[in-house]
Amino acid sequence: MIRQQQTLMLSPYAKLYDMLIPKDNMLRQINELVDFAFIYEELKDKYCQNNGRNAIDPIRMFKYLLLKAIFELSDVDIVERSRYDLSFKFFLDMAPEDPIIESSSLTKFRKLRLKDMNLLDMLIGKTVELAIEKGILKSKSIIVDATHTKARYNQKSPREILQDRAKKLRKAVYAVDETVKVRMPAKNTNDVLEDEIAYCNKLIAFVETESGIAQLPKITEPLNLLKETVDDDVEQLRLAADPDARIGHKSADSAFFGYKTHLALTEERIITAAVITTGEKNDGKQLQTLIEKSQAAGMQVSTVIGDAAYSEKDNLVYAKSNEIALVSKLNPLITQGNRKKEDEFLFNKDASMYVCTAGHMAVRKARQGKKGVGKNQVDTYYFDVERCKRCPLREGCYKEGAKTKTYSVSLKSDEHAEQMAFQETEYFKAKAKERYKIEAKNSELKHRHGFDVATSSGLLGMQLQGAMTIFAVNLKRILKLAD
Repeated sequence: MIRQQQTLMLSPYAKLYDMLIPKDNMLRQINELVDFAFIYEELKDKYCQNNGRNAIDPIRMFKYLLLKAIFELSDVDIVERSRYDLSFKFFLDMAPEDPIIESSSLTKFRKLRLKDMNLLDMLIGKTVELAIEKGILKSKSIIVDATHTKARYNQKSPREILQDRAKKLRKAVYAVDETVKVRMPAKNTNDVLEDEIAYCNKLIAFVETESGIAQLPKITEPLNLLKETVDDDVEQLRLAADPDARIGHKSADSAFFGYKTHLALTEERIITAAVITTGEKNDGKQLQTLIEKSQAAGMQVSTVIGDAAYSEKDNLVYAKSNEIALVSKLNPLITQGNRKKEDEFLFNKDASMYVCTAGHMAVRKARQGKKGVGKNQVDTYYFDVERCKRCPLREGCYKEGAKTKTYSVSLKSDEHAEQMAFQETEYFKAKAKERYKIEAKNSELKHRHGFDVATSSGLLGMQLQGAMTIFAVNLKRILKLAD
């Protein structure tokens, strides 16, 4: 049963918070900035209103997940830190002497209370609303890009995952006390998953009971990570892979296995929209959704800045129809052309025909495709095949027995021609320089908040991770700009 209202903190030790937590503490500032009462409204239908014992305050549970996103700690470690860190207790609306929750409650909260919620859009919308209220959002431009996140299991076998985490724990133990190496349980040497799980359990038991160093912070983090993997994820490990993750490509020779987060960012570096997809999805296809989500969050969009992936024809048409300037360079194949053997066929502007290296001019041309429908139109130039059969330069040019000899050139659509002209303007060049900001934001998400690797399995888990991480970085940015 959910409580209808929060209880007042009546503690003789509450003044410790005013004495020990400074005004510029980030968690204190977030508490003052955000009214978390919206969590009650969003989650009230997930709880029974009039039956059962009182549930743990949903705002507190949500704040635990926010702390995980900010400090990149496991469930066990984030709960344990809330036992002794007064800034955590203050942020969680706990009295200094209040007991902590069981870490397993966080797993249940994620699975039972946050299921079937559009948490990603809701939390981004809240931060955009805050930024507008504070007068921070002034630009009408968004920068779009996608960042990849590797799947938690990353195409490894379950046994390899356990081996990696057991190895990290052993290294941490050896760094503290190398003498325990001789007393460590013998490593598993076969390929049987059950034997590897049994070895990990022995290693955990040894570190906790016999090593004498299990309470050191340097040991507890890899220890808890291995315990979570064995205790909570054995079922997922048996699947041998993340069921939703897919192979995506960062470049022609670089691939990853996991997910993509497509982002829209203002020039003030506030994320206004996000779409999380599997790794193989095309970046450009998400542009319209990112624009519409940004507008739904309260952002006025007049300019969109992105790389060449966003300059596909459908996006150019959409941007033009919505009076949005799309600062995205066309693919060089469009601006420079993709004519094969262009050194062997030259255009004669007087006759408006192509001429081959032997000096023979095309006898006619035909245009294929409909203007403004589907792919760009193509002009096909036809040569006199009888001449080609007798031509001394026919080798490598004319295929014996062919009934026709043609040369085709793709035409630029009106949209592409307009975009080429727009690329040369000073406005385009100035706005294009802002694109670096989203690269920096992607780096912050990955290197400061653990967004480079998924913390759980499945697309739903990735969406929850994305929601909490983006909420955290947006709050941090608002605090910085508000100072």
